[in-house]
Amino acid sequence: MDTKAFKRSLQQSDNYHRKGFGHEAEVASVMQTAYQSSLIQQIRSNNYRLERGAVTIRLAEAFGFCWGVERAVAIAYETRQHFPSERIWITNEIIHNPSVNQHLRDMDVGFIAVENGQKDFSVVGGGDVVILPAFGASVQEMQLLNDKGCKIVDTTCPWVSKVWNTVEKHKKKDYTSIIHGQYKHEETVATSSFANKYLIVLNLQEAEYVSNYILHGGDRAEFLAKFSKACSAGFDPDVDLESVGIANQTTMLKTETENIGKLFEKTMMRKFGPSNLNEHFLSFNTICDATQERQDAMLSLVEEKLDLMLVIGGFNSSNTTHLQEIAIDKTLPSYHIDSADRILPGNRIEHKPLGGDLIVTHNWLPDGNIVVGVTSGASTPDKVVEDAIDRILALKAAVIA
Repeated sequence: MDTKAFKRSLQQSDNYHRKGFGHEAEVASVMQTAYQSSLIQQIRSNNYRLERGAVTIRLAEAFGFCWGVERAVAIAYETRQHFPSERIWITNEIIHNPSVNQHLRDMDVGFIAVENGQKDFSVVGGGDVVILPAFGASVQEMQLLNDKGCKIVDTTCPWVSKVWNTVEKHKKKDYTSIIHGQYKHEETVATSSFANKYLIVLNLQEAEYVSNYILHGGDRAEFLAKFSKACSAGFDPDVDLESVGIANQTTMLKTETENIGKLFEKTMMRKFGPSNLNEHFLSFNTICDATQERQDAMLSLVEEKLDLMLVIGGFNSSNTTHLQEIAIDKTLPSYHIDSADRILPGNRIEHKPLGGDLIVTHNWLPDGNIVVGVTSGASTPDKVVEDAIDRILALKAAVIA
């Protein structure tokens, strides 16, 4: 399929909408009430520091809603304003934040159900309005909705679209796209749908496995079993790894994406020689600015003297999980929560350890004066961060009392 031609055709359709609908003022008022926080603004103005009694809060200097997320949510809200009586669907969570998605449900926006790993688009009728989330949607989904005659509202983050353009360049030169990402993540599913040949690697360890295969060969059956859910149909590692291009899920750990790119550059140089590198390797910078800024701010914050770290964001949010990884690498006690409701009375917290299930930890706030680092993922409103800080202050006050 000529995905580039399809996208161009879709974007010229009267049923396709990529921008808002002129209801910015009404939506801005709603978003300010629902998501913004005077307390957080106060902390920002005070050098990202708040001191109350025995508690010092240290906020990361970049956290929370990024421009792409704010834009997607605003367009989704405008869509309901513009189509007050039409049936509106969204192909996935607009962003990975439970409170934001619940607001859309309260506005009578339907979420496409997933049955046995497949989305059920049978509920969508011709003329219905369908929102594509910030992560994007696969080419196949867009084609299906276009064929149904739906009005498509595309809130895909421009940084994600940039990665798609990179994959198109790989395809044009018949390079295999090596995508650093999670094969189940909707952004990576969408990105891979633009590729002709692709291989998805989760981390540097998997990338090293692929690099070793390129240089030394190996067990083809083992390779295909290992990446059975993370490669294009008919993928042949003995043929399709001759020329590769690097792309990434925009929410992955920046340093790991960079290291994977350097690894494959060195691998192709070793195999084919420096003078032939450009015939076998392509790399463009597709690391999202907002993801990079939040990770850099977290790396700076954990260098301070902190007693613990609170990381706030959806449990299925990739960028939030990577912020937690930074705290763990620093051996700093860290607690990943998705809302203030996880902070419980009696100095308890319900949180999700990295790669684990929800647990409740008792006495998580130490005695005496404490310094708490706080950050949040790019899909987390400031209001949610404020609510969590308020709970911490109240808990600590109750312990002292």
